[in-house]
Amino acid sequence: MSAIDESSIAPPRAADPVEQAPSPGRSARWLRILRWVAIAIWAVTIIYRTATDGFAFNRELVLLYVCTGLAVGSIGQGRRMLYIIRDWLPFALVLIAYDLSRGAADMIGQPTLWEWPADADRWLFSGTMPTVWLQEQLKLPEPPWWEVIISSVYMSFFILPYVVAAVLWLRDREEWKSFVKLFVGLNVAGLAIYATLPAAPPWAAARCTSADVAGGPANPRCMFRSARGVPDGGVLGAMQSTQDGANNWVERIVGRGWGNLNLHSATALLDQGQASVNLVAAIPSLHAGMTAAVAMFLWNRVHRGWRPVLVIYPLIMAFTLVYTAEHYVIDILLGWVLAVVVILVLNRHEARRARRRPIGDSVEPGTRSVTGSARGC
Repeated sequence: MSAIDESSIAPPRAADPVEQAPSPGRSARWLRILRWVAIAIWAVTIIYRTATDGFAFNRELVLLYVCTGLAVGSIGQGRRMLYIIRDWLPFALVLIAYDLSRGAADMIGQPTLWEWPADADRWLFSGTMPTVWLQEQLKLPEPPWWEVIISSVYMSFFILPYVVAAVLWLRDREEWKSFVKLFVGLNVAGLAIYATLPAAPPWAAARCTSADVAGGPANPRCMFRSARGVPDGGVLGAMQSTQDGANNWVERIVGRGWGNLNLHSATALLDQGQASVNLVAAIPSLHAGMTAAVAMFLWNRVHRGWRPVLVIYPLIMAFTLVYTAEHYVIDILLGWVLAVVVILVLNRHEARRARRRPIGDSVEPGTRSVTGSARGC
């Protein structure tokens, strides 16, 4: 009988530690755990800051929140974290350009429009100034409950575009590219107009008389005082009647609604932001233009049940801007026109690019125009 080979019955030799590399599945599992822990920390930080400092109505802070959220959500996904910096840089550049536009009109030397927008609104409404009329009819000594809604709608301008962009970036990068082109194109066009055609908003016109703004100054001293006691209501015109106890002059009241929710930090942030932006950038209204552009962009990209919201939202924004003395009606109409023009230009550009593609080149699935219709169909 042959001898038994001891090696055949010996226990298996332990593998060399160097050879025990973690399996791909284990690495992916740990990265997934790390990602969810980071997301939880990010969410807790946002909630804590909101609870202690109030809602983030500063656009730069909103952009920071969005980008850090995308970054922690991209842990373990290769180069995706680097793409965040590359892809989201246009938003940061637009914000920087908007801040720099504050003094652009002064450098160019263009006079500020004070009388023309007010005259245009009077012409549109047969001699009635919409902002004055609305505050006569609706303004109360203390903000009613519905001013919470209009304050929220106004502030959505500083948040919604970035939220839409974040969702699109996560779901479909081609759709995200279309939205970025719309966002950047609309803002760049608006900034160019602000620099070459500065215009004062209604709240400023209510604080200044025609003599104060003769020659079209950009930042006259009268802009920084109350409209109380200004003769004949200034350039805007005097209020003829008021609700019991309400002030009988036009006020900038877009942040009053937050007082009902005791969100005074939000009001303070709004005041701080309003003090740092271009005060004579009323034509066109980017609030109105961007709201309409987002609605048109999403029209064919959301369920039909959301379409009434996409119609109502720009209309509520328009009411808010006029009632709170942020914009004239003419500003809003020109903002809507600018949104339509930018969308048409971008769609025409995309159609031209599609025609120039060599025959046989395939169109990427899901590639759409700004309005949502498939290119090449």
